[in-house]
Amino acid sequence: MTRVAAIDCGTNSVRLLVADVPATGAGLVDVVRTMQIVRLGQGVDRTGRLDPDAIERVRVVLADYAKQITQLGAERVRLVATSATRDASNAGDFRDMVLATLGVPPEVITGDEEARLSFLGATRGLPADARPPYLVVDIGGGSTEFVLGGPMDDPATVDGSGTGGGSTTVDEAGTTVDVQIAAPVPANGSVAVTHAVSVDIGCVRMTERHLLDDPPTPEHVAAAEADIAAAVDRALAVVPGQRARTLIGLAGSVTTVAALALQLPAYDPAAIHHSRIPYADVAEVTRRVLSLSQAERLALPPMHPGRADVIGAGALILRVVMEKVGADAVVVSEHDILDGIAYSLAAA
Repeated sequence: MTRVAAIDCGTNSVRLLVADVPATGAGLVDVVRTMQIVRLGQGVDRTGRLDPDAIERVRVVLADYAKQITQLGAERVRLVATSATRDASNAGDFRDMVLATLGVPPEVITGDEEARLSFLGATRGLPADARPPYLVVDIGGGSTEFVLGGPMDDPATVDGSGTGGGSTTVDEAGTTVDVQIAAPVPANGSVAVTHAVSVDIGCVRMTERHLLDDPPTPEHVAAAEADIAAAVDRALAVVPGQRARTLIGLAGSVTTVAALALQLPAYDPAAIHHSRIPYADVAEVTRRVLSLSQAERLALPPMHPGRADVIGAGALILRVVMEKVGADAVVVSEHDILDGIAYSLAAA
């Protein structure tokens, strides 16, 4: 049994997972799983820089996480930083802060690696009725990852997989897309990634770019939807998501939409994990949250205070993705890149 500590520092939140990983490589045994909203990506889409106040908010959270990691005796620690720090011109300030606070440097990973880790975390322990190939969609604060894959021995996984290799960067209409197209790449044993893409649409980025009023105006919603739809079209030109038999949705926007669709009296990870939410319910939740003010969204029982201002954009991204890939439902996972980081530590 190996005890590991995984930290996911995203555009909107910083999350910690301390877990025990059996020697067999079977499922993680959670010791601590926690999250703090820090909004590291505040203003990055506009300024290209990390705000010093945002870096300080992360430092305070990481100092607390460092104490927990030491007290719990984790043997290996990995902090992965994603969209906001990839985009920032002053990412060096963030790196220096993390190293001083946590004792390990942050890994500012590419969109490709972010996609692979998300797939790794999301596809372990899926319900039996989740049929491959799987399209994993991870809706973050600054970016959204699309990852297609499945069992290596399934012809549906291998057929149509990319045959190129390496990475390229596509910049179109102000959206940077990191692309990895390669032969099937093992992600967790017999399961492989065949296509992956990361696009610069996320709940924080789309809110700051488009949803400027409270509640947002129909014109602003339409502009956000057009921006999202164009980016999703570009992503699906690289990742053939229409081939997927199961759409798996990850991260706080998706899990919050699920909690609202399920009409939970409070946020309940156990009830949300592997729930199957029909498209009609996603569309209704999206319509509802976009019609409410931030104060009204805050009053919804499952709503985290740090998510109320960006849930409209997150829900809209999910709805558009489902429409573009023709998914009649989304399987919602509480396991994601954080779990993928933990598994990668156990394999190191």
